[in-house]
This record gives sequence, C-alpha cells and structure tokens, in this order.
Amino acid sequence: MVVLLLLSFLLVTSNADFSRFPTSRNHSNRLLADSGIESEDLLVNYGEGTRNEELRTRNAVIVRGNTTICSKNRTFELGFFNPDEMSKWYLGVRYASIPVPTCVWVANRETPIVNISSAALEITEEGRLVIFESTTTIWQTTNTEKAAEFAFHDTGNIVLMSVTGSVLWQSFDFPTDTWLPGMNITSSQFLTSWKSLSDPSVGLYSLRLNPREYDEFQLVYNKTFVYWNTGNWTGAAFSGVPEMTIQYIYDFHFADPYRETASFWYTETALDSALRPPLTRFKLDVNGQLKQYTWSQQTENWNMFWSEPENQCKVYGLCGNMAVCNKSLLKPCVCLPGYSPVDDYEWEAEGYSDGCSRGTDDSCGETDEFKEVGVFGFEGVVMESLVGSSKSVCERSCLSNCSCIGLIHDEKSNLCKTIYGSLFNLRNLSLDSTFRDVLYVRVPKEENVGKDKSRSVIWFVICSILGCVGFLVLVVGMVLLFCKRRRKGNEEDGAFPVLNLRAFSYKELYAATRGFSDKLGHGGFGAVFQGVLLDSTLVAVKRLERPGGAEKEFRAEVCTIGNIQHVNLVRLRGFCSENCHRLLVYDYMPNGPLSMYLRRDGPNLSWDVRFRIAIGTARGIAYLHEGCRDCIIHCDIKPENILLDTDYVAKVSDFGLAKLICRDFSRALVTMRGTWGYVAPEWISGVAITSKADVYSYGMTLLELLGGRRNVGALPSGSGGGVNHQRDGENEEKWFFPPYAAQEILQGNIAAVVDSKLGNAYKIEEAERIALVAIWCIQDTEDVRPTMATVVKMLEGIVETPIPPAPKLLQALISGESYRGIQMQSENGNTVSITGNNDRVSICGSQSSPGIEFSPANENVNHRMV
Repeated sequence: MVVLLLLSFLLVTSNADFSRFPTSRNHSNRLLADSGIESEDLLVNYGEGTRNEELRTRNAVIVRGNTTICSKNRTFELGFFNPDEMSKWYLGVRYASIPVPTCVWVANRETPIVNISSAALEITEEGRLVIFESTTTIWQTTNTEKAAEFAFHDTGNIVLMSVTGSVLWQSFDFPTDTWLPGMNITSSQFLTSWKSLSDPSVGLYSLRLNPREYDEFQLVYNKTFVYWNTGNWTGAAFSGVPEMTIQYIYDFHFADPYRETASFWYTETALDSALRPPLTRFKLDVNGQLKQYTWSQQTENWNMFWSEPENQCKVYGLCGNMAVCNKSLLKPCVCLPGYSPVDDYEWEAEGYSDGCSRGTDDSCGETDEFKEVGVFGFEGVVMESLVGSSKSVCERSCLSNCSCIGLIHDEKSNLCKTIYGSLFNLRNLSLDSTFRDVLYVRVPKEENVGKDKSRSVIWFVICSILGCVGFLVLVVGMVLLFCKRRRKGNEEDGAFPVLNLRAFSYKELYAATRGFSDKLGHGGFGAVFQGVLLDSTLVAVKRLERPGGAEKEFRAEVCTIGNIQHVNLVRLRGFCSENCHRLLVYDYMPNGPLSMYLRRDGPNLSWDVRFRIAIGTARGIAYLHEGCRDCIIHCDIKPENILLDTDYVAKVSDFGLAKLICRDFSRALVTMRGTWGYVAPEWISGVAITSKADVYSYGMTLLELLGGRRNVGALPSGSGGGVNHQRDGENEEKWFFPPYAAQEILQGNIAAVVDSKLGNAYKIEEAERIALVAIWCIQDTEDVRPTMATVVKMLEGIVETPIPPAPKLLQALISGESYRGIQMQSENGNTVSITGNNDRVSICGSQSSPGIEFSPANENVNHRMV
C-alpha cells in the first residue's frame, strides 16, 4: 500500500490543455497497480533526479487508453493521440506546458492503433517497452538486455536503463521529424518528415549527415536526391549557414566530424541568467523544409525564424506529378489544367507528394485534346523528338500512344517532342528568353466529359431545379430582409470617427483589382494587389490571411490604425469587412518597396535619396513608438515594408497589423529574413518584446541601405576589397554582411561598407552618421540601444553620435569566440578590448540608454565605452 501511495504522487496525468491528446481522470498509478505485484524487479522513474521505489510486477502499464503521464517539470507529455481526429491513434511525446498541440516524437508511425480503449504502453517481462492493442503487439523497443529502469526525462527523452544504469534504449536514438536540444544526429540517426499533417508515417524527406564525408547536413528526397546542404563544417559553423555562428541561445557541438562516428547536437542557454531558456525545436516539415522554432510566451505561439530551402518551391518533388509550385500561395501546389489531386484529403492536409491525375477515369482516348501550360521546366520524363514536324503531327503521334502525357513545341524552330512518364518539379521559365519550348498537356476533351451521363439523370436535375424555384423565391425574400436588418445594425454599431476612412464592399474591391489579378507582393499578413477606384485613384489592396477577431473587433482596430496619420507612414484609405473577407485599402506607392533597390540588378538610389529614406523611416517608427496614444510596436521592420512614393519619400507600411492579426501573430514573423541575425535577440530568447525590437530591425535595415545589398547573400568577390560584387549560381555559399560591416565601421573604414554603385558621390559625414547609428541600433541588449526618437536626432546631427561598442553576437563572427571582446587597435597603437553591457530594460518608449550619454552636437562630450 505504501508503494502504491508513492506512485500516485509520482505518476501524473495531464489536464485537458490540448485537443488532440485525450485525457482521463484515471491515474497511471492505478494502471500500474492493475498489473499486480509479482516477482520481477523494475524501477520506474518519471523524472530526473532521485530514484523511485522498486516495483515487483509482471507487466508494468505505463499508459493505457486515454491516460497520459508528464515529465518531472511538466514540460513534456506521453500518451496516445490521433492527428486526423479520426480512428488512427499513435503513441507520442508532445509539449505539455503550452496551449498549442505540438508533437515531437511518434513511436508507432507505420502501425496505428484503431481501438484506443484497448491500447496500452507496457514494460514486459523481457524488459522492453511494448505497445499493445488488446493482445496484439503494435510496436516494441529493440533492446536485447532486460531493462531495470524506465525514465521519462524533461528533455522529452524516453529511456530504458540496465541495473548498472547504462542506457539500453532511448527515444532520442530514433528521432522522427523533430530535433530537440540534446538529441544527436549521426550517420545512422536522422530526421524524416511526416507524410502529411494528419499522417505521421514516414514521408519522402529526410535530414541526414553526408553518408560519405560526414562533414555536412543534407536534405534528401526519397532517400536518394539531395536538394539542399549546409556546406562543409569549418570548425565553428557550416559554410552555407553563417547564421549559426551567432549563438544567441544555441551552442552547437560536432564530435568526430569527417568520420563514420560523427555526431552533431545542440544545446541552449538563456541570454538572461534569471530566466529559463525558451522552448525550441527544429522540424523537418511535411513539405521538405527544415525550420527552426522558438516558443513565445508573449504571443503564446511558435515563432519561426529560419527555414531552408528559403524558397519552398526548391524542395524536390514537393508537388508531385502534374502540379506546379507557386511560392506566393498559402498552399503552394496547383494541379495543371485538366488534372485534380490524387488524394483530396491528403492534399488538404498539405501532403502534395501523390500529385495530380486526369479528372476522368478514362486514362486514354483518341479524342483527347492538348492544353497549353506555358514555358515550363520539368523533370522525370522521357522525350521523343520529331524534328521538322508540325504541332499537329506531334499531337497525332501523342494521341496514338496511351503512354504519352503531352508535348513541347518550339514555334520558331518547329521542333516538337512528345513526353512520356511523369512531370515533376514544374517551374515557370517564361521570364527566361533562352527557353522557347511551350508545354502542352494531354487532357480529356471537355465536350466529351460526362458524355456517358444518362438522360434520366439530366431530367432529374432539370425537374429538381424547377421544383426549387418557388422555394428559392421565398429564400431570396428572407435573405434580403435579413441583409437589410444587418446593414442597419452595422450602421448602428460601426460608427467611424476616422475622417476619410471608407468602408468598401468586397464587390467594389474585386472590381477595382480586376479580380485580384495584378499582384504587387506577398508578406506575412497577406497578398497586396494594385487597384483602381471608380474615381481613377490608384490604391494598394492588402487581402489579409487568417485574420483574428470578429467583425466588430476588426473594425475597432482598423479605426485605431486609420487614426494614425504621419508623413512617413502609409495612409490607410479604407477597408472591407464582409463575411469572411478582410481587406485594407492603402495609398499606392509608385516607386515600390526599398527592397527592390537592394537587388544586384536593381535600380540605383542617389545618396541624397538614401539619406532621406533613413531619416524618414526613423521618424515614422518614432511616431509609432512615442507619438501615438499607445506605443505601437511594428514587429516587422524590413526593406519590404518601407515603401517609396512619387518623390521617393519613405513610408512605413504594415504598422498595427500585428495587433490586428493577434490570433495569428506569428505569421508576422514568417516573412522576416531567414536568418537569426536579422531579428532582435529577444525574439528568440523568449523574453517580452518592447519597442527596442523595432530599433534592432531598423539598424539591420540601415546597414542594407548603406551597403546597397541584403544582409544575407553571396560571398563577396575577392577582387578590389568591395563587398557588392557577388558570385552567381544557386549553390554559392552564403555570407552574412553585418559582422563585416560592423568591423569596418568600428575601424573607421566607412568607405568599405558604402554601396560601390555610388562611387564617391556621397557625403562622408552623413555616411559615418548612418553607419554609427546602425551599430548602436543592433546592440545585443535593449537598454544599450537608443530609442527611435534619439535615432532621429542622431541622424539629423542634433545629437552627437559616440563610437558604439561592438555587438557581441556579431562579434562572434569576427573573433571566432562568442561573447569575448574583439581586439582593435587604438590611434596610439595600444590594444583596446571592447565589450557590451548585459543589463536589459524592457520598457516601451524608454529614455536614452543609461550606459552611454547622447549629448547635443555643440557641447563637449566625454565618450564612454559601454
């Protein structure tokens, strides 16, 4: 009895926090007791630290049916779950301390359980963990030696140990799609994706060490085709992932690289010693991208900061057969004309690998026709050339063979090729003038589709329609009455105190944008389309995706944004809130986003324009932070959200939308640059976000504006010392610009950072000002960064700009040793060590940082190193 009481204290079930993991009032100690106390010894430990009392049991039941157990600190939970909310059940580990269902490990991936009431996880007489469904063995551990101890650690690791304490089996040696801190990736241990969001069985994508050199990670399609790699190990990082050298909360470890015994893992450390590190994970998702997530307590959601391949459409075989990938769509895969998904259910669950098939059961017919797709590249087919043949001859040749799926034809050369097999990795090449082959796919002739329908069915449909006419008249009358009352109600509760803010109908905006056909861009909140109103005014219409809040709340937030007026903020003209449609109408900015001018082949901006953009953007952000009734944190400052009007005046866009999309807040972060160095460290560390996060992002944007390039790009050319000449090619190594820029700026070599396209046509004093301000803004801790109001004064020359300390996180890339001061030569030749301040102040709109004195330019200033 004493043993059972002790177990009732140790074995805890979870509360009903997560919808997909079942819960029960039964306790796990009851389950263990049910098995009886017999002759064999077994130590059951549900946490880390002290050992528990021994159990004498034949089969110790760990989990049965709807019960679950938690790790010591309730970080993780072990139990059965059904991802498709249907009849398939799996044993898995998930986070227990957060409100978002997140599974990190699955045991029986290929053998689901059908009857949950008869399912149990037990430790058998042989000392193995076994999943039973009634008396059938569904899954079991592979240890040959009998286990004497079971432990469920707070790392998420399930462990079986021998009498001597050695590990006989652990779940970390059999990862699924999630890579947790402390989990090793080796030559025999790798990640594999789920098949779809509702099916945890082994998918087509895997993350592994290079099986020959063991010096890099590879993303692999179907165990054979490598479509992305990290580059080789340099001793501190992988050559293709420079971001990882900046540790933030991560420490990476590589034991025995270049050997078959190679093992790679990572650990995490909190930036603030008073806080626990945030929950973090890497995941290989169903669509073949490797993504890094950190849990935000502030937004109660997972924030994604890094993913590779950055372009989802570069994942090999993503859309399967006969489908095209479009990275701008929320669901990227689209079937070719005349084709439909093979499995509609899997397609909806983002499992696209099965591809598309003809929209009819008839697989072949001489009455088929050909639909033009466009100039596309593709793989996986066999082609047969018909030199000098016309398109009609090529079509007849294809129709005579049921294996032929289409053809390509070059009208200029009259070269035609018939296609056999499967069309994979379709990509649009219409913008490349070197390709002229137009793709045509074979589809059933439209007039023949449904030809075999019986006349009785047609007459039944006609009679049904006629029979419903009377009913529809009644329904229409009721709908009109309802709409009239609703419109009246909306007018009563939707009064708008905002001047010139107009409520548009969806029909108006659909017509203004020509059916949302002229797309300007796509961001974290939704796509933006160009439109023309009835009075010929050009507008930009943002169609929000997954907006949070009901209609009344949405309108209230829109009013808040509409009331914000500043010369450096994009003006909101109106909105649409109709049924499920949420759209915002802005002034159109004819010169586009700043990002357009930071491309290799982008147009050049003069120095005067750049300097005005720097100050204008700072003024706009400062107004959001300190000029409004409530401090508005933008959360997504980047060149894409800085628009230029006719006179190249900078206008900050998308402000206030993080609050507007509060229920899907993390989507604001999805489109941030795919690098840990672009967003403020506190985003990843899990602490509360303040306005200083915008200051950091502004500083990174300022470096891009100064250098005329993106912060993450190709390696610089070795000639001339410039930083703007980049290599071409998809497989080029990435290079992180800010560490180089910070080092050159702190050494006084501003010219090495300034965009080479400017030549000498820039003002040195203003360039130095921008450079120093940028380094101040990207300091590691919030209190060292200036406020945006101070940034404006520094750029204007009203306040002197002292020499900033070297940011420690960037310093790691320069010195090779994280969190140590870099060595710089002073004017007298003495070596000076520069370090940063670790203190943090998280107050929205706080005053100038206490670690440095920003003083008026006309006064003598004692510059202090922080």
